[in-house]
Amino acid sequence: MTGVRLVPEFRATSTVVTATGALTPATYPLLRDGVLKFATDAPGCLIADIRGLDVEDAKLLSVFSAIAMRISDWPGVSFAVVSDRADHRAGLREQTIDRFVAVHPGVAAAEEARDRAPRRRAVRQLPPSPSASAAARRFVDEVCAEWAVPGYVEDAALIATELVENAVQHTNSAPRLRLELRRGVFSVAVSDDDPRPAVVRERLGALDAGLGLRLVARTARIWGCSRSWGGGKVVWAVLARHAGWRPGG
Repeated sequence: MTGVRLVPEFRATSTVVTATGALTPATYPLLRDGVLKFATDAPGCLIADIRGLDVEDAKLLSVFSAIAMRISDWPGVSFAVVSDRADHRAGLREQTIDRFVAVHPGVAAAEEARDRAPRRRAVRQLPPSPSASAAARRFVDEVCAEWAVPGYVEDAALIATELVENAVQHTNSAPRLRLELRRGVFSVAVSDDDPRPAVVRERLGALDAGLGLRLVARTARIWGCSRSWGGGKVVWAVLARHAGWRPGG
């Protein structure tokens, strides 16, 4: 095999991505970016099953460290690698990758060991119209009240508004707003069907476009744009932990 094939299985508490083929310098970025696309929609645990993957050089297994680091802040899911092959496990150990990425012999073991921290998620499909931003703010207000986290309302509403307006103005799709709270980390994400990445552009004048993502970048602890497995993108932002957060949220 000269390429890499990724097949997802969307389970109740995890997304399992089975990788087959050959991991080479040429397929390294394909594997990395392909697995990361599935991370944007993983329900809580992302598992890479690599038992059918041939590895040209053990150093290439660092791809799994790169994936783990990229998703450590967003989307806040746990990540694990599954393989019972002696060559894989020796390579992961030799490159000290198993110190940063959980390695399990099977999918069941990986799911059993997943991080079970409570996670709240709320999703709202919004209309592709100017009314979407107001609907986004109402949704943030409702969810923060339901979750009893009023300290996040202002920043979450600002970020949701800017991301939704950006999606409505620059894509032909209805934005999908997702709010999440896990271990006191509040995340706001907006997905659309346009694969073009969101970019912060230099704003030259008071009336020029581009202020939205600048506000997001200034308000969020970290933000980014990821391709989604469905072919579009997800623009996400993680808020700083609020002083009023209580364990269990």
